Amino acid sequence: MKPHEIEKLSFEIIDREAGDHGFNQEMWPIVRRMIHTSADFEYINTIKFSENAVQKGILAIQKGCPIFTDTNMARVGIRKKEIQQFGGSVNCLIANKDVAKKAKEDGTTRAFAAVDMACARMQDGIYVVGNAPTALLRLIELIKEKKADPALIIGFPVGFVNAAESKGELMAKDFSYITNKGRKGGSNIAASIVNAIAIMAAEQA
Repeated sequence: MKPHEIEKLSFEIIDREAGDHGFNQEMWPIVRRMIHTSADFEYINTIKFSENAVQKGILAIQKGCPIFTDTNMARVGIRKKEIQQFGGSVNCLIANKDVAKKAKEDGTTRAFAAVDMACARMQDGIYVVGNAPTALLRLIELIKEKKADPALIIGFPVGFVNAAESKGELMAKDFSYITNKGRKGGSNIAASIVNAIAIMAAEQA
């Protein structure tokens, strides 16, 4: 089978096994692509969307706003074609020398310091967290201090220390987000969400 045939059949299987999931026509393509990426149907029960989150993400991409990720794995996993057709870019500052220096000086993680560096360029963009709870917690802090204003936060840190807690903090605030309850997440899941939104942005354009 060719790649597009495999993907089509996979989506058909997911649609059939998911049954009456209750998601609308903008949410389901995102959840379906997450399941396609992970083979994990539990995301149907744990994913959370703030009001109009998907449409805000679509508009941000159509405006050519920047996308920042906390890992290069997420950056590499994000489709560039649809984003670049609107003049947007996908960026990760985790390997930046100044970020490494700042993190060492301040005794923080590079993910934490990378959020600070992205802050000035984040206006109306999308910040994607697929690994580090420290990045998500720092982003929440900067937004509360009115030092950052992303159009959408895709928050899927993974692990046993502060992953679930950081997502809980995100959901407790009046932010625009797509996230999930619990420890699960990862760069591949976060990238799949951006990809679903980018495809919808191109289709709607």
